[in-house]
Amino acid sequence: MLSGSDLLAKVKELGDVSKSELVRSCGYVSTKKDGGERLNFTAFYEALLEAKGVNLGDGGGDKAGRKLSYVATVQFNGNLLVGKAYTAQLGLAPGDEFEIKLGRKQIRLIPAGAGEEEE
Repeated sequence: MLSGSDLLAKVKELGDVSKSELVRSCGYVSTKKDGGERLNFTAFYEALLEAKGVNLGDGGGDKAGRKLSYVATVQFNGNLLVGKAYTAQLGLAPGDEFEIKLGRKQIRLIPAGAGEEEE
């Protein structure tokens, strides 16, 4: 799979070919379980954008590309939801436990079993 300046040069060289041929010629092809060909358009376009200087890296967003707001809203049923993007950023896994510390209009979550030095 081409990337960077090599990718840009190949795209320019190929000129006005179909999108499928462009992706195939740049090496963004994989093999399906049944032996057929799969063109990896997303990987191609991400590499193309990166080669043009547009960074799609982590950037503090989730997989859908939205920026994290770092704001949580109490839901209609009183629950306070912390989204998957935040827990993933912290490396949390299902079953991780936290001690809840309440303060004046604030909530602190401390990993269960963590000492004061880890807070």
